[in-house]
Amino acid sequence: MTFKSSLVAAVAAGAMTWGALAMADSHGGGEMHDKALVILTSDSLQTQGMAMILSNAMQEQGTDLSILLCDAAGNLAVEGYASAEAIATPPSNPAGQVKPEGILQKLLDNGASVNVCAIYLPNSEYAQEDLREGVGVAAPGPMAEMMRDPSIPVFSF
Repeated sequence: MTFKSSLVAAVAAGAMTWGALAMADSHGGGEMHDKALVILTSDSLQTQGMAMILSNAMQEQGTDLSILLCDAAGNLAVEGYASAEAIATPPSNPAGQVKPEGILQKLLDNGASVNVCAIYLPNSEYAQEDLREGVGVAAPGPMAEMMRDPSIPVFSF
């Protein structure tokens, strides 16, 4: 490699590094402001609880959450719904015991988008007015777009 080609390579590498640093700085200095889609269908209390706990952790880390509740998990979106029992958290967690619907409400209060599947209400005893405030009914088209977007990870429980 000649001196001239070495100099050009060094300048190009420096420019790429400078550009990457500038881009990182313009995006909040490394803070994550990504999106995620959580799909919950399980009727298992522990699975529902873990899905909500992990969703809460993602939200606390700056993730813009969309939650889709289907099948038995759709009941969590019903106003006044109460799980049969609470879930014990690890000894290191000051919460002690939690219920999935309580964490779901916290997620809603903190800006998560929560929807029930489009087929949940027609196949249950509930109507849209029975849902918690802020919970919507997902439209298949926009939900499919989100699922297909490679920049949005999909987590299914």
